[in-house]
Amino acid sequence: MVKRVTIIILLAGLLLTACGGLVSQYEEAKYSVLQSQGDIEIRQYEPKLVAETVAQGTRDAALNTAFSILVNYILGENMPATEIAMTVPVTQAAESQKIAMTAPVLQQELGQDIAMTAPVVQRGDRTDWVIQFVMPTQYTLATLPKPNDSRIAIKEVEGNKVAAIRFSGSASDQTIREKEAKLRAYLNHHGIDTQGSAMTAFYDSPFTLPFFRRNEIMIELK
Repeated sequence: MVKRVTIIILLAGLLLTACGGLVSQYEEAKYSVLQSQGDIEIRQYEPKLVAETVAQGTRDAALNTAFSILVNYILGENMPATEIAMTVPVTQAAESQKIAMTAPVLQQELGQDIAMTAPVVQRGDRTDWVIQFVMPTQYTLATLPKPNDSRIAIKEVEGNKVAAIRFSGSASDQTIREKEAKLRAYLNHHGIDTQGSAMTAFYDSPFTLPFFRRNEIMIELK
């Protein structure tokens, strides 16, 4: 019995290493921490490039749909950014490029600004979501491969200041509501003004065990 338990523990350890190790390989969007209190941070983010798409449905369904679209882009459904002069005959097509995965994956409700003093409510009729992959810092707008899928837009995001609250486990609708409410209460207490709707950030592979996942709720500050 003891031997069997030991084997199970060893296998679990290997699984955690394999799953959790995926995250450490990802480049993360660059920021500096301006202040922190417990699980809440005020951050200054550097400018970044993102690939984004809009998906409809529940939060989970939209995330899954958009994730598939964006993964195809970074796996090679793209074309080189530099135009190639046309010659006769055409002997070779321009090759697509694989783009490294980065963290986090961002999800935000489209066109829904929430006032600072409004109650935080997760409505069942939310249907439009913006999902973004942050692009590796090695690329510029001029060098980043162009997506073949017209549903994907490449955007430059200016540096901005955000408040973030970090949590582990599964990012369920209830947990997201609770964490957003806690973050907004903190900002309201300190008289910090916000703009736009909250954004959910996912840092880990779907294969990472929930206890070891890093999730965040972010709100942009004025």
